[in-house]
Amino acid sequence: MLEQAQQALREAKTVEELRQAQAVVLPLLLGVSIEQTAAVLGVSVGWACQLRRRFISAGHLVPRKPAPPQGPRAYLSRSEEAAFLAPFIERASQGQIVVVAEIRAAFEQRVGRRTAPSTIYYLLKRHGWRKLAPDRVHPQSSAPAQKRWKKKVAQEVG
Repeated sequence: MLEQAQQALREAKTVEELRQAQAVVLPLLLGVSIEQTAAVLGVSVGWACQLRRRFISAGHLVPRKPAPPQGPRAYLSRSEEAAFLAPFIERASQGQIVVVAEIRAAFEQRVGRRTAPSTIYYLLKRHGWRKLAPDRVHPQSSAPAQKRWKKKVAQEVG
């Protein structure tokens, strides 16, 4: 087992492969505990045990299963999300106001179930939307400046 792990150390191409081999080599070659191995690898004790177990049970490096692109609970893929948002993006580019409630209603109809408002906000964030409604006042407006302007106009007219 030690020879296989040392060979795996030499041939490791990813950090995951390297850590699996190290989780086996360090205790066998140097006699360190699993806690010390975890500290050296920079992982928890449980994860160090899992790395070691994977290597030993298979007798070689075992790649970790890749996660789904958007997680196991995603309603739509990224490309489907982009296609879903396309009409709303078109409306927004024409200067129309797009309301989250409309997007949410269309999304719920598309996926066939109710969703939380946060689902829509995360969807919009993933696709680069930051602001969905105009401000009620201009961000650079100043109430005292508006009063001065009104007084000036009233004096000029009157």
